[in-house]
Amino acid sequence: MSRIEPCDLVTVPARQGLEAVDILRRGAVDASGPVPPAVGPVLHDDGCDTLGFLVPPGTADAWDVPGSTCTQSDGQGAVLAPEEGSDWLLPPDEADLATDPAVLRAALGEAARLIEAADNCR
Repeated sequence: MSRIEPCDLVTVPARQGLEAVDILRRGAVDASGPVPPAVGPVLHDDGCDTLGFLVPPGTADAWDVPGSTCTQSDGQGAVLAPEEGSDWLLPPDEADLATDPAVLRAALGEAARLIEAADNCR
């Protein structure tokens, strides 16, 4: 079984994670114009109803986004075949190497605001 480069894993509730993936895949616009979509491999854990975003190693040292966790890889890398009960939402061969933590943080914040707004409309 092959491995990809060492990375950390940000885990979020599936609803917020799916919204964030959507935000990241649409891309964004900054002062210089359109920014290409920037989402790395994403795992979906059916049993825990979570999504896991692969992020660069060291991200866990400063990760502080409420409602999420970031697990260090300890330099082990991510196994390309997910554990039983999990599967790739975006496999490593279809995505960038890892999601930029700052971009992910912004997307998770936007996703949380969208979810809160939708829930308040009910």
